[in-house]
Amino acid sequence: MIKINLLGVEQRKVKKKIAFQVGQKLTLGCSLILIITALIIGWRYWALTKESANLDVEIANAQKETVRLHSIITQVQQFEQRKAQLQQRVVLIEQLRKSQTGPVHMLDQISRSLPTSLWLTALKQEDTSITIDGRCTSLTALSDFVTNLEGTGYFKKSVEIVSSQTEVTTTPPGEVVRFSVKGVFITPNEAAAAAKGVVIPTAVKK
Repeated sequence: MIKINLLGVEQRKVKKKIAFQVGQKLTLGCSLILIITALIIGWRYWALTKESANLDVEIANAQKETVRLHSIITQVQQFEQRKAQLQQRVVLIEQLRKSQTGPVHMLDQISRSLPTSLWLTALKQEDTSITIDGRCTSLTALSDFVTNLEGTGYFKKSVEIVSSQTEVTTTPPGEVVRFSVKGVFITPNEAAAAAKGVVIPTAVKK
């Protein structure tokens, strides 16, 4: 009598089935891991691509802003140069104006200070120092001339009589006094300040 062990066959079938199911699960798990990994890599690549595009846009905008600011800086530099040139012109014009009005005031004040019996023969100027040569009929006229110059307020006190010498003239016969006086001329602004008792510091004089 032949006996067939069916229980062993069933057990082998069950083991094969279990091994197949485990293999399927492992395959499915690996597939899911690969899919998730691919999704993560794809998302990361998309995110990096988008970030790179945003950086490109920001760089382009920054370059445009740099060009705009450079243009503004250039305009400001040109404005500063023009401003400096205009200031130099204003200073030059002011200096020319003062240099023109100074001699006019000086000659006017000297002319106003002349007594009737005194006349001038020479006038020399070195910076603000004025030397006046002339003739007069008496020492009184010379004294009056010096007093008048000091009284104008345009000459610093005191005006110095450098020399005075009596000369004999033939036409008309008589004697005249040849003189030379020296004084320091001050500007109208300084004269006005001196008249008000205001002292102008040397550092701010122009």
